[in-house]
Amino acid sequence: MKSYQKQGQEVKESIKVIDGEILLEKASEGLLNLSIELGFEALRQMLEMDVTEFVGDKGKHSKERTAYRHGSESTKVVLGGEKRSIRKPRVRSTDGAELSLPTLAAFQDEEPLSRAVLSRLLCGVSTRKYERTVDTAEPESSCTSKSEVSRRFIAGLETLTDAFFNRRIENTYPAIMIDGMSAGKMMVVAAMGITSEGNKQMLGIIEGATENHIVVNALLSDLIERGLPADVPHLFVLDGGKGLHKAVCDTFGKNAVIQRCQVHKKRNVLAHLPKSEQTNVGLAISRAYLEFDYEQAKSQLELIANNLSGRYPKAAESLREGLEETLTVHRLNIPGLLRQTLQTTNPMESTNSVCASIVKRVKSWQNGEQIIRTMAAGFIEAEKSFRRIRGYKQLPILINALLEETQSICNTNFIKSA
Repeated sequence: MKSYQKQGQEVKESIKVIDGEILLEKASEGLLNLSIELGFEALRQMLEMDVTEFVGDKGKHSKERTAYRHGSESTKVVLGGEKRSIRKPRVRSTDGAELSLPTLAAFQDEEPLSRAVLSRLLCGVSTRKYERTVDTAEPESSCTSKSEVSRRFIAGLETLTDAFFNRRIENTYPAIMIDGMSAGKMMVVAAMGITSEGNKQMLGIIEGATENHIVVNALLSDLIERGLPADVPHLFVLDGGKGLHKAVCDTFGKNAVIQRCQVHKKRNVLAHLPKSEQTNVGLAISRAYLEFDYEQAKSQLELIANNLSGRYPKAAESLREGLEETLTVHRLNIPGLLRQTLQTTNPMESTNSVCASIVKRVKSWQNGEQIIRTMAAGFIEAEKSFRRIRGYKQLPILINALLEETQSICNTNFIKSA
């Protein structure tokens, strides 16, 4: 490869380094600048090869020639997160039509540029500061202005979220967590699945005014339509919202096993107590949930509720409401780390916090479409940092326990009907 249009010595018999002084000058600016300079020279030679293929060797006349050189003009090619100007040779056919160069079309593909813009903005770079993040930015570079970056970000976001909403659900998910998160005046409900190997994946999201069962029903129906099996048992970890509970039971019936989040339950109880009582009662509830045995944990919680009944009846009522469902992992005898993972919606809450770090940058929501796309991008970004859950090796125990649970429900229903 010739680096410059002068004569010089060969390197490794295939690359000709022509002007050592110019190369040293570029090398002093760093390996990246040197690589870019050599890359542009390679591009110029590739374009010349395209021209030669159309018109033949320069300076050689051919009667069979169907095209001819027609000078050069300025154009732009994509370089990472920007566009840079180059001179491209022009070729015209003998009938006067402009011919395109295949190599140039490949380097003008804007998909890498759009990906770079999307990636940097999702990582927190503002549109105003985007230009500062381009390592190779020079005066002739373009597509780094605030307005251009904003347009590309919106277009990239649409492509990204369209793929998210349409992707098939191909794995099985013994555990599914569902939670809501507010954005503007809307509530976005998200579902996250845990595979039998312990990997987390966002399954879908939907927007609505609240976490009502109609909204959640629509979300679950979409998941089933995209491949989530409805005929196998799932452990649904919920925050206790009645709309979530009703929608899950209506959609999955006997195959829905509900685990109410223990953190949400404790928080709701403490909200009915004065600050002087919150610490002691909170510790007592936590100790009860730490019991491995289902009967012991239930007994301790009922004792706490009885003690609160006379003084703080609302707190006692809150603790008793749905108490059985907060102990589902106890009743199923789920062991150790897996129990700690599934007894709360903390994995979903952590995902929400990553999403919130992106959502909070939006200062003014224009419409529901903007909300849902931004939230989807936030959850997609959160997926990049997903790790296998704690206790994933114990998931076969959960799967067997769910099968036994749903089978016992079927047998009970059969006996009642008989």
